[in-house]
This record gives sequence, C-alpha cells and structure tokens, in this order.
Amino acid sequence: MRGVVPPADSRLIAMQFEAAPGLSRLRALKESFGAATPDLVEAVLDEAARFSSDFLAPLNDIGDRQGCAFVEGRVRTPQGHREAYDAYVAGGWTTLDQPIEQGGQGLPLSLAFAVQELFDRGCSAFGMLPVPQRSAARLIAAFGDTAMKAEWLEPLISGEWAATICISEADAGSDVGRLRTRAEPLSDGEWAITGEKNWISFGDHDLTARIGHCLLARTASADGLSLFLVPDRFGEQRNGVVVRRIEEKLGLHISPTCALGFENARGRLIGTEGRGLQQMFLMITNMRLATGAQGLAIAAGAADLALAYARDRRQGGSPSPVPINRHPDVQRMLLEQAAKVEVLRGLLLTAANYGDLAACEPDEEARKDAGALLQWLLPLVKTTGGEFAFEVASHAVQVLGGAGYTREWPAEQMLRDARVLTIFEGTTGIQALDLLHRRLHGDRRGLRTFLNLARNDAAAASAGRALLPVLDLLEDSVERLVAVADPRAAEAGATAFLHLAALAATGWIAARLVALEDSGREAERLRAAGRHWLALIPPRAASCHAESLAGLDLLEGFEKIDVC
Repeated sequence: MRGVVPPADSRLIAMQFEAAPGLSRLRALKESFGAATPDLVEAVLDEAARFSSDFLAPLNDIGDRQGCAFVEGRVRTPQGHREAYDAYVAGGWTTLDQPIEQGGQGLPLSLAFAVQELFDRGCSAFGMLPVPQRSAARLIAAFGDTAMKAEWLEPLISGEWAATICISEADAGSDVGRLRTRAEPLSDGEWAITGEKNWISFGDHDLTARIGHCLLARTASADGLSLFLVPDRFGEQRNGVVVRRIEEKLGLHISPTCALGFENARGRLIGTEGRGLQQMFLMITNMRLATGAQGLAIAAGAADLALAYARDRRQGGSPSPVPINRHPDVQRMLLEQAAKVEVLRGLLLTAANYGDLAACEPDEEARKDAGALLQWLLPLVKTTGGEFAFEVASHAVQVLGGAGYTREWPAEQMLRDARVLTIFEGTTGIQALDLLHRRLHGDRRGLRTFLNLARNDAAAASAGRALLPVLDLLEDSVERLVAVADPRAAEAGATAFLHLAALAATGWIAARLVALEDSGREAERLRAAGRHWLALIPPRAASCHAESLAGLDLLEGFEKIDVC
C-alpha cells in the first residue's frame, strides 16, 4: 500500500490567514468580507480538509497511474474524477470568492486560496480545472457584454461549465507577438476563429457540459491582439474546436494538456478589439496567484510527509538506532522545509488580500497602492511557489532516502508534479524580465509600498531587524540596475534580482511571524519558522545582490561553449 501524506493542520493555516496584512481592512470595507469571521474561516478550512482527504487524495494516486485517455478525438478523465468534481460542485466550492450578485459567496480571495491549498494538497492537478473557471468568470464580469454575462457567468461560477486560457502556439509561447491565430468578422457580429493553440490545460474533458475558450487572436482591423470567447459546442453541435492530441507529461497526469485546432470556430469578442492582451492579464493575475497556491500545497504536503517519516525511521545512533529526526543534517532539511512553507503561505495570503483591496478600497491613493503592491508581489509569489514546491519535494525525497525514490511513497510524484510550476503561466525568466522592465524601469509605486511596509514590520521586533540589511541590498540593486546603460547587462542579472526581491518579500513575512503574540503550538511553529528563515536569507541575499549586478560578466564565455 502506498504511503500517505499526513492530514493538513487547518488551524495552522487559519492562524496564518488571520495574521496576513490587509485582512482587518478588508473586513471593515465590505459586509461579505466581514462575514469571514475566525469561526467561519476555521469551519470552511476544516470542511475543505475533509473534502480533500475524502475525495481528492484517493483520486490522486489512481489518476497519476491512469492519466487521461484520448478516445475518438475526445479526452476521457480517469476513474473517480467525475465523482470528485461533482462533489466539488455540489459543495459550492466554486463560488467562494465570487461576487454575491453573480451567485457567489463574496468571501475574500485569500480564503479561496487557503482552500485551494488544501485541495491541491490532496490532488495538485485537480485544481487546474476550477482555477481557469474562476479566472474566466472574473474576466467576463469585467469585460464581457450584457448578453455574454447573462449566458456565461452563472454556469461558470456554479461549476456547470468550464473555461480555458488559450494563448500559446507552437512557435509563440511567451512571445505573444508571434501569435498567428486569426479572427474574421461574420455578418451577425460574431467572429470565425482559425488557428492552433498548444499547452491548453483541460482543453477538453468529460466533466462539464460546455467549455469556453478565452482565446487571443489577430484581427485585420486592429494592431494589437483581441480576446474572444469560443465555446466548444452549441448544444450537441461541435463548434470547430478539434483536439489534436493530449501531451505525455512528466507529472500532473490528471490534467489533460491539449493541442487544440480552431477551424472556423465561432467566437464572440470580449471587451475592446486590439486590447485583448491587456484584458487577459486580469485572468493571468489570478492564475499566477493560483500557481503559487499549487506550489504551496505541494511544498506543505511534502514537508509534512518528510517530518512524519523522520519521526518513525530509525537509523544510526549507539547503542540502538534512533529516529532520523535526531540527526542534525535531517533537522536542517526539515526546518528549512517548514520555513519555506510558512513564509510562502504568508506571502500568498498577503498578495490575495491586496488583490481584493485593489478592487474595493474607496480611497483612490490606497487603491493604487494596493494594486501596485499586488503587481510587485505577483512574480515573486508565482516564482517562489514553483521553486519552493520543487525544492521541498526534493528534500522530502532526500529525507525518505531510497524509499522516497519509489512509487511506494508520494514524494516522487510531488517532485514530478512540481516541476512545471516555474514554466507555465510565465517562466521564471519571463517573471524576472517583468519585474525588471515593468516594476523598475516603469512605475516603482509597488516597490515603494513594499519597502515602507517591510521596513516598518522589520523594525517592530528585534528578531525582524535581520531583514533590514536585505532590504538595503534590494534598494542598492534597484538603483544600480536602472542605471545600467546596456539592456543585456541588466537582463543578465534579472533572475538574480527576482530572487533577491523574493528573499526580501519572504523575509517580510518572516519578520511578521516572529512578532506573533499568539500562544500554542501553531504560533510556536510559525515563530520558529520565521526565525530560521531570517537567519538563512542574509547570505543568500548577498549572493543574489552580487549576481544581479555582475552584468555581462555572467555571459562571458558563452560563445566558447555554443560551438556544436
């Protein structure tokens, strides 16, 4: 029988939820946010943990082994997926953060991501259907016309219908300027869409009655890309959307990654022609945060698995073997795993809170500050979520030793599932360039807001002052990078700068954790995790700072190795 991941500690997540910056302001701003009292939050998280254990954990092992099937041009999901999804919809989980007036519960986005962590812990691939579904509902609510909203919002929010995000093409992944899919106007106001899209998660499946593809395409009458909603069917009639194949992948086998062909498929324009990419970023923002949540879930499950295994596994010691959690090197790995989980969780919940504040703050300046801070934190949450997931899962395999490398334990699946998180929704390099060009050479409001908050919290507790030199290094790197004349020299250090910014952001969360005044084992764990992270990051920040400013020296010798 395969080893199991220990149950999640929902009380620990609830404590982090309560500690996240921005929550008290949210509760004061909106009645539905105020309804997310500590008692309600704890009840929701407890129920989500039960659902994950009852429905998603059993699906995870079966689905990983079976994967999806491609049968007569359609995707068939693995045994148990339909039952788990139907239970998910019946439980109202699709509606948590959606507006009340659209059939949702109107709860904070941070609570939706806390729930996603629990669900992705049970089965990390399962959430790759609901995430674009929720994200598309936000997109259509913001930019769809009255008829589109009337037709699509309720079924998407209820989970009756699904959605995808269709950007990538064979020669145009992140390079959207090379997209070739075309849209031609029809006489009835709709558009005929022709082209090929790759890497589409849940591009086809048998779980919902309809799928709406949110698709970028070119039109003859606009310079920029335009955004379209392309249904997979009208009733029983297919709409020119053809599944070419499903990809064979390293991990996330439950989620079918499809290559789709659009053969004069009928679609409707979303928003303004030529403004599709800018509009699509509303959906992309939510999905990048969700990638952080997915990484957090894998990291949290892997850390708990390693910790539980290390308590029971006996090796070394004299005269009798001792549990391996008594060995300093194992303790080092376990402590770093726990620290990464807790600072990542805090960072995700903080970003989600500021996402809500950016939408509902009545004061214009406060609203702009919140939106700018969200945009500063977004590439950090996305990248750190993916990197921590893989690193913590790798450490879990290391702690389990040879057992961790086998299918007898789920650590190897966690490692496989985590690898793609730094690739999809924008690679690490893309996130780094976004931070460099948009947030340094562009508007630095988000950086300024972050530094003000982080410095105040670091100075509030003696242990948190270890963060201050890291913030100094970040500011120094900013000023010197924007002064670099050669763009290639700055871009060579962009990923190191991204990592430096992530260390500063997670250090901010750690400084807040060490200042917690709560009592009990959960608070003790959070303070210990914060102290450990604050001890680790200064030398790592110094290394990232130096690398971020090394410029073209980092590229010296490339021509000598690129000779084949």
